[in-house]
Parts: sequence; structure tokens; C-alpha cells
Amino acid sequence: MTQTVATPPPTWQERGLKLLRDQGILIAFLLLVIALAFASDRFLTANNLLGVIRQVSILGTLALGVTFVVIGGNLDLSVGSMLSLTTVLVVDLHDKIGPGPAILITILVALVIGAINGGLVGYLRLNSVIVTLGMLSVLQGATLIYTGGKNVDIQNQDATWFAFFGRGQLFTIGDVNINVPVVLFLGLAVVLGIVLHKTGFGRKVFAVGGNPVAANYSGLRSSRIVLYTYMMSGFTVAIGAIILGSRVMGSQNNVGEGWELRVLAAVILGGTSLLGGSGSIFKTVIGVLIWGVIQNGLLLLGAPYYAQWIVTWIIMIVIVWLDLASRRGRLWAAT
Repeated sequence: MTQTVATPPPTWQERGLKLLRDQGILIAFLLLVIALAFASDRFLTANNLLGVIRQVSILGTLALGVTFVVIGGNLDLSVGSMLSLTTVLVVDLHDKIGPGPAILITILVALVIGAINGGLVGYLRLNSVIVTLGMLSVLQGATLIYTGGKNVDIQNQDATWFAFFGRGQLFTIGDVNINVPVVLFLGLAVVLGIVLHKTGFGRKVFAVGGNPVAANYSGLRSSRIVLYTYMMSGFTVAIGAIILGSRVMGSQNNVGEGWELRVLAAVILGGTSLLGGSGSIFKTVIGVLIWGVIQNGLLLLGAPYYAQWIVTWIIMIVIVWLDLASRRGRLWAAT
């Protein structure tokens, strides 16, 4: 008769390490908020906190789509130039064909660009870094050609409903205004969170990113899944461009320069693994808020603007190191 051996309950150290591994990013965010609350009495005011969310709403919108790409095991470094092109496009077409058609064409163009990226990576099996870096250059060149190197502006800014997306306010609670960009960002996060975590498509994204070989043997069409993740990234860039164009009511032809690094930093800060197969929309939102809180907190403390990049870099290195360590099962590589 086989005798079973009872598994001892986990120790408090093991429970603590599991909690740190599973919820470390949320714990870090709460500690950062507490530290800044003690450092500045202006930080925890409702207007300041909503201002932080409003400032990162465009960054967060882009990061939501890139989260799908990274969980699927790839990268999208073209989102910055895509933001430049789509923002210029929606602003320029506004006066030519009207805001409604301009928005629809902008979304369609972004989806096509995403499909090209996804097709090259998914079906031709090209490296995602090389493909999207190349697309970054192509899109920036296309933006300069389209504009002739000039900035674009909406002429009659007071007579268009297009300003609603970037400047509108839905309602007021006390002295706090709830802005449209905040609602768009958080609402889109809820919808895409459901898509990623509660649908068959989301489960396939995790499967393809976690083990593409096993996914193919399981009958999943990984090429199509990769294509859809890049189209999702293109869609969120278009939404971000609409918010940005509406907020500024104009656009420079290099408005998205450097945004690909900010977006990727926010996704990494949220704990999404660069190796693919793990991550969440909720934690990406936390990563975006960490970026915004770092920027806002350092400015409230009088630190120079560039200090946020140094602090963010340090946090990114620590998070990536811990992610790789958890997958290897050790903190230090063997020597």
C-alpha cells in the first residue's frame, strides 16, 4: 500500500517571496505613493492625482496595445513614429473632410500599419525589433513627406466638437473635474483587460508568447495571433493620436519622437515580461501610473526633469532583473 507524504505548509519566507513575485509592482507603487505623500503635502490632493492620470492618458493608451504585443513574445518600436503620422493625419484631415471621417481614416491607417508589422513578424517570421525599427524610420519619413516638413493646425478651433476628446470634461465632483482623456484611458483599459484575460483570444496571446512551438503543435494559428496583437497596438496608437491632436488642436511632424521608449518603459514597469507569456493590463496601468507619479513627484520636489529618466531606468533594470531571476530560479547567473 502506497503511503503518501504530506507536503509541509509554506513558510512565511516562502509566502513573502511569492507575494513579492506576484504583487511586487503593486507594492512598489504603493510605497512610492506613500513616500511622495510624506515628501510633499500637495501630492495626494485629488486634483494632482487626476492631473497625473490625465498627463499619462496618451502614454497609457499606447501602452495598452503594446502590452498585447509584448505578452505575445514580440516588441513594437514603431509606435512613436506611428503616433507622429496619425496625429498629423487626423489634424490635417480635420479641416479637409471633417472630424468624423478624419478619425475613421486615422484608425484605418493605423490598423493597416499594424497589420503590415504583424504580417512581417507573424507570417514571414522576421525579427520584431528589426521590423518595427524599420517601420519607425519609414513612418517618420512618410510623416515628413506628407507635411512637407511643416507643422499642421486646426484653423477654427472654437467651432469643432473634435476638442472634446482631449480637452472635454464629463462631470465634476466637488472641485475635481473628470476629464475625457482620463475616462477614455481607464475605460479602454477595462475593455482590453476583459479581452486579454477573459476571452479565448487573450488566452491564445498568452500561449503564443509563453511557448510558440507548443502553441503551433496545439493547433493555434500563432501567425494570425501575432498579426492581431500588432493591429491592437495600431488601434491604441490611433486613439492616442486622436486624444493628442484634440488636446493640442495641432501637431508637429515629430510629436511622437521618443515615445516608443516611454511606452516600452511603462509596459516593463508594469511587470510584463520581455520574454513573453506573462503580464496584465491592470499591471500595465500601474506601470503607467508609476511613470506619471515619478515625473510628478520629482517636479513637486524641485528635481530636474531629466532625473525621472535616471530613476525610471533604475526601476526598469531592477524589474527586468527580478523577472529573469524568477524564471531562472536564481538571482545571480552561474559563474
